[in-house]
Amino acid sequence: MGVKSKKTNSKLKAVSNVQPDPSPEELKKLYREMLLIRRFEEKAGQLYGMGLIGGFCHLYIGQEAVVTGITSVQEPQDTVITTYRDHGHMLACGMEAKGVMAELTGREGGYSRGKGGSMHMFSQKAGFYGGHGIVGASFALGTGLAFSHKYKEDGGVCVAYCGDGSANQGQVAECYNMAALWDLPILYVIENNRYGMGTSTKRHAAGELYKRGEGYGIPGEQVDGQDVFAVQAAARQALDHVRNGNGPYILEVMTYRYRGHSMSDPAKYRSKDEVDKYKSDHDPIQAVKDMMNENGIEEAEVKVIDKEIKSIVNDAAEFAKESPELASDELWTDILVPVEE
Repeated sequence: MGVKSKKTNSKLKAVSNVQPDPSPEELKKLYREMLLIRRFEEKAGQLYGMGLIGGFCHLYIGQEAVVTGITSVQEPQDTVITTYRDHGHMLACGMEAKGVMAELTGREGGYSRGKGGSMHMFSQKAGFYGGHGIVGASFALGTGLAFSHKYKEDGGVCVAYCGDGSANQGQVAECYNMAALWDLPILYVIENNRYGMGTSTKRHAAGELYKRGEGYGIPGEQVDGQDVFAVQAAARQALDHVRNGNGPYILEVMTYRYRGHSMSDPAKYRSKDEVDKYKSDHDPIQAVKDMMNENGIEEAEVKVIDKEIKSIVNDAAEFAKESPELASDELWTDILVPVEE
């Protein structure tokens, strides 16, 4: 494997304030993709309340612009890996809502045949290498995926996501060091939703997270994660930087989750006024819907999309309910690989 560096000393220009000029089709596409994540997560919350989803369940409601914006500027050969707040990333990667919902409910029709649940779903076909329950593991495993891209010289970039809480893990610093030494093609995305579980970033994180790569020579940027076009612009620049052989990049995306850390979290550590303000003033889906209206897209067209998404999500829920549970003799499959003597 060649390890020659193509690093440049030029300072990257921040692009988060670039004014978007999307076509009507682009607006409808982004609206549809974010709405699918929102409605899917709302339905998952309902099924959890009904006892059909067990264990942990971490919803992505409010953060839809992050993964939608980044995925929209990726290339087919890229890979994605993330944390346990992962349903939105799966849908953005093109995984079917039916398979994701069936996995959440532990059914055979799920992407991991019902054995992984919310935290352990994969699709090699979609280039999605899982949501991971170990805090910080997504960056460590993502660095390995980036090494694979470089070794194979396939032109791919690994997009690895973590949260603001994960960014404090020691292995994250180790990953920055390794990726910088080897000029690995990886975009580290820190989804800063202001709270590491129930602890505000003001109380658990010193400094700005995107600057933590400076000691390793890794450039970074902070961007408004409630603005899908700001995310798009920043991600496009970051991915170009990485894909051109300049090594890793850190993108800190400032976002906000409307629900608790998980379904068992009442989120009493923040005020109702704070949550309501984000919903009313910074909702990423409503912002795109407003732009659609400003660009002359008729309300009837919007309703067609809304109806389509409702149908997809309802069908996914019904598929999950009807899909059978695994037979008991499947408990020991996919665990050990037989070795011939």
